[in-house]
Amino acid sequence: MKKEQKMTFSRRGFIRTSALASGGLLIGFNFLTACKEDVQPPVDIANLNFNDFNAYIQIADNGYVTIFSPNPEIGQGVKTSMPMIVAEELDVPWEHVFVKQAGLDTDKYRGQVAGGSQSIRQNWDVLRQTGATAKKMLINAAAAKWQIDAADVTASAGVITSKTGETLGYGDVVKEAATLEVPEGVTLKEPKDFKIIGNDAINVDLDKIVTGKPLFGLDYKKEGMLYASVMRPPAFGQTLVDFDDTDSRAVSGVSDVIQFGDKIAVLAKNTWSAMKGKKALKANWQDNNLESTEKHDALLIGLLDSKEGEVRREDGDVNKAFAEADQVLERTYESPFLPHNCMEPMNFYADVTAERIHLAGPIQTPEGTAAQVAKLLDRTPEEVDLELTRMGGGFGRRLYGDFVLEAAEISSKAGKPIKLVYSREDDMSAGIFRPAIKYRISASLKDGKITGYKLKEAAINSNMYGLIPHFFPAGAIPNLKIESANYSSNITTGAWRAPYTNFLAFAEQSFFDEVAEVLDQDPVQLRLDLLDQVNEGADERIQYSASRMKEVIKLAAKEGDWGNAPDGVFKGFSAYYSHNTHVAEVAEIRMQNGIPKVERVTAAVDCGIVVNPTGANNQVVGGVLDGIGHAMYGDFTFTDGKPSSTNFDTYRLIRMHETPKVAVHFVKSEIAPTGLGEPGLPPAGGAVANAIKAATGNRILKQPLTKYMTETETTVKG
Repeated sequence: MKKEQKMTFSRRGFIRTSALASGGLLIGFNFLTACKEDVQPPVDIANLNFNDFNAYIQIADNGYVTIFSPNPEIGQGVKTSMPMIVAEELDVPWEHVFVKQAGLDTDKYRGQVAGGSQSIRQNWDVLRQTGATAKKMLINAAAAKWQIDAADVTASAGVITSKTGETLGYGDVVKEAATLEVPEGVTLKEPKDFKIIGNDAINVDLDKIVTGKPLFGLDYKKEGMLYASVMRPPAFGQTLVDFDDTDSRAVSGVSDVIQFGDKIAVLAKNTWSAMKGKKALKANWQDNNLESTEKHDALLIGLLDSKEGEVRREDGDVNKAFAEADQVLERTYESPFLPHNCMEPMNFYADVTAERIHLAGPIQTPEGTAAQVAKLLDRTPEEVDLELTRMGGGFGRRLYGDFVLEAAEISSKAGKPIKLVYSREDDMSAGIFRPAIKYRISASLKDGKITGYKLKEAAINSNMYGLIPHFFPAGAIPNLKIESANYSSNITTGAWRAPYTNFLAFAEQSFFDEVAEVLDQDPVQLRLDLLDQVNEGADERIQYSASRMKEVIKLAAKEGDWGNAPDGVFKGFSAYYSHNTHVAEVAEIRMQNGIPKVERVTAAVDCGIVVNPTGANNQVVGGVLDGIGHAMYGDFTFTDGKPSSTNFDTYRLIRMHETPKVAVHFVKSEIAPTGLGEPGLPPAGGAVANAIKAATGNRILKQPLTKYMTETETTVKG
């Protein structure tokens, strides 16, 4: 017998906020044929009579459902996967659901944020309860209409059926249902009964994306708006002294030039004129503490060598373990700054008037950003309207609303609606960067085992983006110390895809392979043996599951045929837990003219229930390719405060012919789903580095891998 589940939200607030518990219902729907212009939709919804069932759901009188999407969509697929969850429990046909993008509305919605691969995980129960509660209320309304017991009524595929065979559509009773008392509990489906969840669904925006239909921030236009291009200090640490805008104002189409702070905005009738006008500006800058990569490297090494640092976790007696060791292995791993390089550069629309502030564009944090705009302009948050558009990439960059504040301030000073558009050079040189980080890891080895483990992080501006001390190997090694140190820089840094773990995984997984080599053990077996030492549940601080990690390791090793390789192929292994998901990867490479060519990656993933297999596979593949590309090629330095690259002619990204085949294998599970937008990335770099070591005998401790391979002679083994 199915067990009734108590509601995790207020019954009183269900009609208005049915899905606000656990951080918010972050859903967005735009289903299948609804986005195909060459296919007639199943019904013309333009003139249908819709009834609001709650803040998220409208049900038409013919039973078709529209669901408002309050959550930003950055390519992570929530506009497909989250509605699948609601539709499953609401029991409506997939093809009968439509979507509308909601704007920022803190009265109706909460948690309108996209980041951290948390949308599905944090809202799984609430999404299901929302759909199931609406279904139960529809059943209750039909039962009242028939004057029978609700226990004698069932609902499926949008049709309510009585025990005697009478039927009603959802639309026939939605008005009455919305007035009923919200039930205290609902019965959710067993996973074996899912009809929508676990089946492939095409990205609901796919047609608009590939055909160039208006969808993204750059597509947003309003009659009479001006375009803004901004000159910012060319180096971090510079401030504006003065400028001459004579030549800028002479450019055809330029209408105004406005200074705000240390920045200068050129307003024009189109982006070409605005950007041309910006190039014509003449400005003088004052230098203040201009930093270079050489300084960063020296400071970070100094932090590693010093006693400075915050202890984040300490188990056992590390000093004793190292003092009694047969051997101590120590390595230092180094990574550069990295830009985000979203396909769609930063942009935003702003129209600031005495009555309202109208904003529109791509932002991962609409509520927080709207509050920042209100504070900047000395207005109240209630005066800010913010429309959401789809984003052409985020990767953490659009968590920060600096470009929105720029747009709002320019519009306020100009007294006109404006559209701020970054050029690629603006986007790369005036962005938020992944901080440069160095890790020093050491292990004490005795009697063929790891008895102690020390890891110290030194990073720039990393007090919010540093170590996660309770991931593996915490709990697996009895004597362990994790500490971090950082220094402040005027170079702006922040979250970058898979914050904390994007380079930490490379360092740790490279190190464990080195330990395995020293101990003459298979690296996969070494990890399994360490995980056997974890007493699951004994330490509440530990965030990963040793048993689930072992399962993905075994699955990856099996599917990646670990231990066997064709002639000329070399394999590397890596496993990591991040964003609540366990992932293991086997990378296969061949050496071509001294450079590694990654031919295949086998990934095993435990993310709980897979909501949309197609979308889930795409997320893992994308993360793997991103992880490989940046680990092998991503290099970004500063000279006197200026970035080394400002466009893709000098900044190296992975190219189409360099992308490997990626085979993804999901662990079958009935556990609630976890994130997928980021967890595929962290293990990728380590797997490739370990494969390169197998191929060449050289251990690379720095990224990008291809850069530091060439510093020593490379010899292919075998």
